[in-house]
Amino acid sequence: MSNETATSAATVKSGLSKKKKVGYALGIFADSVYYNMFYTYYLVFLNEIVGVEAKYSSIVIFISILWDAVTDPMIGAYTDKPGVDKRKVMGKALFPLAIFYIVAWTSIGANFDSQFLKVLFYTIIAMFIWLFYTYYTIPYYAVVAELTNDYDERTQIRSWASTANAIAVALGNILPALVPSVAIILGEKYKSESYAVIAAILAILGTVGGFVCVKSLKGVYKPKPVIEGQQTSSSFGGIMKSFGKLLKMYPARTFLGFVFLFLMGSSMAQANITYSVIDCIKMDYTSGTAIYIVVLSVAMLIFIPIVEKVAKVKDRRFATILFLCITVVGLFAMKIIGLDAKVGSFPVMIIFLPFFYGIGTATFWTLFYSLAYDLVEIDEFKTGTRKESIITAFPQLIQKFGSACGILIAGQMLSAIGYDSSADTVGNESLFKIVSDPKIIAGMSNISTLIPGIIISLSIVCMILFPVTRERYEALKEALNKKNKGESYSTEGFKELLK
Repeated sequence: MSNETATSAATVKSGLSKKKKVGYALGIFADSVYYNMFYTYYLVFLNEIVGVEAKYSSIVIFISILWDAVTDPMIGAYTDKPGVDKRKVMGKALFPLAIFYIVAWTSIGANFDSQFLKVLFYTIIAMFIWLFYTYYTIPYYAVVAELTNDYDERTQIRSWASTANAIAVALGNILPALVPSVAIILGEKYKSESYAVIAAILAILGTVGGFVCVKSLKGVYKPKPVIEGQQTSSSFGGIMKSFGKLLKMYPARTFLGFVFLFLMGSSMAQANITYSVIDCIKMDYTSGTAIYIVVLSVAMLIFIPIVEKVAKVKDRRFATILFLCITVVGLFAMKIIGLDAKVGSFPVMIIFLPFFYGIGTATFWTLFYSLAYDLVEIDEFKTGTRKESIITAFPQLIQKFGSACGILIAGQMLSAIGYDSSADTVGNESLFKIVSDPKIIAGMSNISTLIPGIIISLSIVCMILFPVTRERYEALKEALNKKNKGESYSTEGFKELLK
């Protein structure tokens, strides 16, 4: 075994200065601003602006994200190859990502006569978005596992990125809430392009953040060296073989179940924010959405350092279970109390609903990738090779599949409960309408509270079954270091990780 591999299991620090860690953290803008505007508003955009029926618009999103999930392993395998520079891959993705993103929010397809042509056009454009998004995000997240294997530093780096993410979440959700105001500025003729204007602003922010990140990694990150005679493959068959081996690992199966279920529940609720604000909480679109996102972002900023602290004192598994349980209890309480509950004339659920989602969001995005990185050392112990990008790509594949399923279910449920934007007769904004049917409103409430609460509860069960604790990980790392050096070692203390 090579010296590079032999030393990989020893405790390695990233070499990132505080300034460079901030630079890396800002790179999440090239992920989060795109991700959040898309997941929160694209269903609404297709329904209300383009005129795609809800049952079809959710299919557009489902297919495009499913395509994104399929490309994850291919790009992961490519960026894992020796000699491939992750920094360059990230940099090359930024401009085309921005361009396709802006096009996706134009109303060009609204002029098409058939639902099929509208669905086809926006599906293809969205597929290009997620292709370049993956080219950026896979190496962005995977590089941390190459820079450090220190348990707490991994959590710290992700915590800093999660703090930047809270700001990106706010921008990716609050700026689109200004669409009605932008529509007034653009005038009657061009008001349908309001979303495209906001998308362009976010694309600029994402591109700048991405380039700052790429620059911050200069001098710290180095591509894996090409070793003469070493066999590498990024074939589909080879990737599926790697995934098959990963799925044989019990820790991977429980972790992937956790990821899938959490993203399914949270994405369902995220896609329903507009309807929960307007129809369930009964606030106007601009102020209601702004308050919702500000509260969610503030909750994230409050809980990110708390989650990091608990993960450092105990471990990541304990922190995940604890804070997601708080989220679930909050969602069930919101369902029982009712989203239209008020104190005086103020709808209190505009505060409490996003607050509980903020706790869950802070927890997941602070710990998700750090939990995934632990699988790298487990897989290395069993196979003798390190596959940072592939092992990062697989959870992302499951993450996106879960998100796609959540949005698909939300769209199909809106259709099933009888929601039809073209049939709405009561309007409170120039671009948005509201419904008054109590059955439809109750269904929308369930999409934001009861159903996500049940699904996220199941994700907690998966995390309870997830066997990676701090103590077991440290025992594994010590044994792996000895194994790579050719010394004798014992599996005592981490046998549960080798199932």
